[in-house]
Amino acid sequence: MSLSQAQLSELQQDLEDLTRELQALVAGSAEAARPVELDQPAMGRVSRIDAIQQQKMLEANRHAQRARIQLVRSALQRVEADEYGECMSCGEDIGYPRLKISPEAPLCIACQNAREKR
Repeated sequence: MSLSQAQLSELQQDLEDLTRELQALVAGSAEAARPVELDQPAMGRVSRIDAIQQQKMLEANRHAQRARIQLVRSALQRVEADEYGECMSCGEDIGYPRLKISPEAPLCIACQNAREKR
């Protein structure tokens, strides 16, 4: 593994901080993600459509945040298993700069690019 112990500790802290941040975002948006009441007398048709659209976008964001939480938890498990920083596809080192930007990244840049091209 190409990560020093100091880098690994820093990235583990980044993962733990990111977990808390994402959980707070999901929890904080729970009220706004409730279904839109369609029979509110003070709300016009356009306002209802806008409220439904906003609610759908918020739910999509919450889904993405929950998926990212799963990636972060998986990365923390790889830290514990001493497998963190290794590409889950090719086994090569992911690299500190990539992990600093996206500490939950399970793939090296080459494998991520190949996946995105498919």
